[in-house]
Amino acid sequence: MHGYTLRERKLEKLDRISLAETIELVRQGDTEAFEPIYTNYFGLVHSICLRMLGDPVEAEDVAQDTFVHLLRKIHMFRGESAFSSWLYRLTTNLVLMRFRRRNRKLSSLDEFLDDEDEGSAYREIGGPDLHLAGLFDRINLQAAIDVLPEGYKAAFILHDVHGYEHREG
Repeated sequence: MHGYTLRERKLEKLDRISLAETIELVRQGDTEAFEPIYTNYFGLVHSICLRMLGDPVEAEDVAQDTFVHLLRKIHMFRGESAFSSWLYRLTTNLVLMRFRRRNRKLSSLDEFLDDEDEGSAYREIGGPDLHLAGLFDRINLQAAIDVLPEGYKAAFILHDVHGYEHREG
């Protein structure tokens, strides 16, 4: 078998298939058919990311994201333009989304706390939510009460919920 590995034989077989056929195979769920697309277009995608971002680590991250998106959105490629043009647009859109996320102003909660007096509503951040305090305890207690036999349930509710003494029953 010419000394090829199984992977090399698969790639050789897939290289003989046209791009359109490969895209169709991927659309049908053939994940092995995705490999030649990744292999042939990773350099293009990575260079676009690197040129736009200027950071090799971030470019690698966005390039990987691009191929994840490509796998999910390949059904949207209609073939009206070259696949490389469609992939270029997908890549640049992901880079631009990265820029938008990066440019959001991040605010620390400490900034609000420093600017406000001790009694402000911001001081409550991170504190217990008084509306939810004990919610899980109440749910667990109700579940436990529900499994009690009727007589025990009535005694428990009269004593522990309504405050009656045991002698008053």
